[in-house]
Amino acid sequence: MSNTMRQKMADSIRFLAADMVQAANSGHPGAPMGLADIAVVLSEHLNHNPKNPSWLNRDRLVFSGGHATGLIYSLYYLWGYGLEIDDLKNFRQLDSKTPGHPEFGHTAGIEITTGPLGQGIANAVGFSMASKFVGAQTNSDTAELIDHNVYCLCGDGDLEEGISYEASSIAGHNKLDNLILIYDSNNITIEGSTELSISENIRGRFESQGWDVLECDGHNFEEIDATLTTAKSNTKPTIIIAKTIIAKGAGKLEGSHHAHGAPLGDEVIAQAKKDAGFAPEMKFFVPEDVMVRFRCAIEEGDYLEREWIHRQKTLPLMEQNEALSALQNPDFSRIQWPVFEKAEATRGTNGKVMNAIARAVPSFLGGSADLSPSNKTELIDMGVYPKGRNIYFGIREHAMSSIVNAMALYGPLMPFSATFFVFSDYLKPAARIAALTGIQQFFIWTHDSIGVGEDGPTHQPIEHLSQFRALPNFYVWRPADGAENIEAWKTALEMKKSPSAFVCSRQNLSLLPSAVAGEAAKGGYLLASDENATITLMASGSEVELALGVKETLNAAGTKVNVVSVPCYDLFIEQDASYINSIIKEGTKTVAIEAARGLEWYRLADTVIAMDSFGASAPAGQLFEKFGFSVDSIIEKIK
Repeated sequence: MSNTMRQKMADSIRFLAADMVQAANSGHPGAPMGLADIAVVLSEHLNHNPKNPSWLNRDRLVFSGGHATGLIYSLYYLWGYGLEIDDLKNFRQLDSKTPGHPEFGHTAGIEITTGPLGQGIANAVGFSMASKFVGAQTNSDTAELIDHNVYCLCGDGDLEEGISYEASSIAGHNKLDNLILIYDSNNITIEGSTELSISENIRGRFESQGWDVLECDGHNFEEIDATLTTAKSNTKPTIIIAKTIIAKGAGKLEGSHHAHGAPLGDEVIAQAKKDAGFAPEMKFFVPEDVMVRFRCAIEEGDYLEREWIHRQKTLPLMEQNEALSALQNPDFSRIQWPVFEKAEATRGTNGKVMNAIARAVPSFLGGSADLSPSNKTELIDMGVYPKGRNIYFGIREHAMSSIVNAMALYGPLMPFSATFFVFSDYLKPAARIAALTGIQQFFIWTHDSIGVGEDGPTHQPIEHLSQFRALPNFYVWRPADGAENIEAWKTALEMKKSPSAFVCSRQNLSLLPSAVAGEAAKGGYLLASDENATITLMASGSEVELALGVKETLNAAGTKVNVVSVPCYDLFIEQDASYINSIIKEGTKTVAIEAARGLEWYRLADTVIAMDSFGASAPAGQLFEKFGFSVDSIIEKIK
């Protein structure tokens, strides 16, 4: 393709983005205009199919700088992903297909929801890691089913975020040779020059983490093309440091931080169009020859997918196809659920349940932030990633969960991540994206309360249950024993568009006195009841055993008590009023007991017995006594 044509295509992207932001009177024109030249050349390298955005062997393209939606939507419109020019005109408007930041499932072609800076880099690492796992199961020495690349566009802000260090470190460690990070190095942040806040050697940083580093002029088409060609043949992950000018082509605002997050103004846009040979009065205009060039992606992508399907049928890939089919079609009926016959910590019962799932479901994999012996998340005799199913994330909680988000969206995988519950603080942004996007990630969080004991208040989660129960479309399971653990997983496996968290104890918990049946799937159920009860005790996890002890003592004194176990508060409050009223009996005084902050329980209970301080360092039994979680203390408070 001639550079004259490339320039015309790049300018078309620039002016679409500028017009979108101007029409909305909101948005970020600088990055799209600065990246337009790179986007044009990248279009020549990208293998994708606008007719089928979910084709498994497509290249993945992640926009870590999710604010550059002027570029993103321009590209997906030009490539033919179903956006119309009216969608661009409705940029950032209510119910449009073009919201302020890209949202997976909302706009065709968007691989993952981005915007919180840095997460997109970890997402790209996740897509690459997923491809290496699926490839290890399905590729052979003579034929490959999975051989695509993963591209990620990022900026200075992404690389300043700590998650980018975590993610690039694990990418280098795993030698993810199909990962190409394109760094829009324009030396501008919202506040001004990057010299105000960063002076590190980016090349040295990535080289030290096991990456290949290439550099190019981000506005020189030949250099961009050459670096992309080299990157695709590298044997390590590659970062391309592309020196660019923010708001390239925007006249007096070119290179200015004022072009980052505000409309350029009609006068500036009109002059920019005139300087580029475009009609200044024409808005949302794409020359016909430019549209034809971009729309070639439709036929080229369709051909690429057809060739891939043909390759599956003609090459000696029977075993590989069977392996891929097994990944894509998990059969939960094959799971042989464990039987629990003694007191055990729910981190232990949870680990046994996970191993039962893994033996039956080949797409089930994951790892811990260097805590698998404590989290009990090792998948026994199932090997090490990428050929095996145990991933060693290291102490990188935020990157771990963002990586797993992308692995879950890759296609045929059901991944989990694990750490101590208190360290969910480090990964909260990724958990939030999982909930917002509807990603079926399984979060394993153990050491769930002051029951952690001697490690003290720094390791004892107090407010965390309330925090995650407040998160929409996020289901927190706190099982009271192994039977509830099994019911929790049975339910979570079927929740395809929601993340689930399993919050488990360090200390042993007694078996509940009766079978759970299917009632735990409703989030809460009547565990023990008395006719004409006057008190209802509600609890989750380790406090269910305590509630049963309180009932036993009060029964002996002549007081009738019901005990409600609530392994998943989020599911319970979603039930209809008739079910909730059948569990929390009318006329009973309702008391919720939980060794956490417990503020959400006031929605259901008259009285909440919970933590109103941080914990302390001591054996767990002493701590429950100290903070009022004993039978005698609870009864005194009820009186």
